Amino acid sequence: MKIAYTGRLEKLDPISQKKLDARVARLGKMLDGRNEKDARVVLTRQRHLHHAEIAVRYYDHPLVGEGAAPEKLSALLLAFDKLEKQLVKHRTKWHDSKRSGSGTIRKPAPAPAPPAAEEEAPAPRMNRVRLSRKPMSAEEALLELNSNKSYIAFRDSESGGVSVLIRRPDGHFDLVES
Repeated sequence: MKIAYTGRLEKLDPISQKKLDARVARLGKMLDGRNEKDARVVLTRQRHLHHAEIAVRYYDHPLVGEGAAPEKLSALLLAFDKLEKQLVKHRTKWHDSKRSGSGTIRKPAPAPAPPAAEEEAPAPRMNRVRLSRKPMSAEEALLELNSNKSYIAFRDSESGGVSVLIRRPDGHFDLVES
């Protein structure tokens, strides 16, 4: 990535320069590793603040990151952070809206069906429950429940709603009312 510095250009210490070079290399990889991109960095100083402005073109769109801080390196790193955020946002927008030749947005292809197992699992068994013929109370339903059934569905004579009396494995009963 080629960088053109303008404005007040003062030398940075080697550690700061190393940080700045790492950030520039990271930005260069994000932009496009194959093409050489040009970045324009403008450094200015107003009173006790350093202002940094970094401008890059990405697919014919100008991306600009600005930062201001009391130190020059902090201002530059702040500007690089803002520029990276813009770049990530623009790249995701670019990748998410790939278009076909007709100008319509392509829909993602449906996921392929999972391969069928050698043996298909049997369909779940469904029991049909019939209500008793006449409305009854919970006590009458308890008497109606025989030893081979674990539940009985009946219409409650008091409320008129459907109720289910269930025998639990421990021998007690549960009453479900609607």
